[in-house]
Amino acid sequence: MPRDLPSGAVTFMFTDIEGSTRLSHDLGAGYADVLAEHRQLVRGVTAAHRGVEVDTQGDAFFVAFTAHQAHADADKVPRTVRERPDVLPGARM
Repeated sequence: MPRDLPSGAVTFMFTDIEGSTRLSHDLGAGYADVLAEHRQLVRGVTAAHRGVEVDTQGDAFFVAFTAHQAHADADKVPRTVRERPDVLPGARM
């Protein structure tokens, strides 16, 4: 578990890629590269907006923000992913 978890009023964000099973089937072996790029993108946006990655499973992320940060920044993670259809073509987050 990360040591720099926010304290006080905290907001948690959970993400999951809708359609990832279909996308994995469609892309075959190429899905691993796409998933790696997706993870890099989510981690970059999360860090840039002071979120802390708590855990990840498959294509899902669990991120913590202070309540104040979450109000301003948490929506930027899925919005950034949606703005990059080249990373996960046909998937929604």
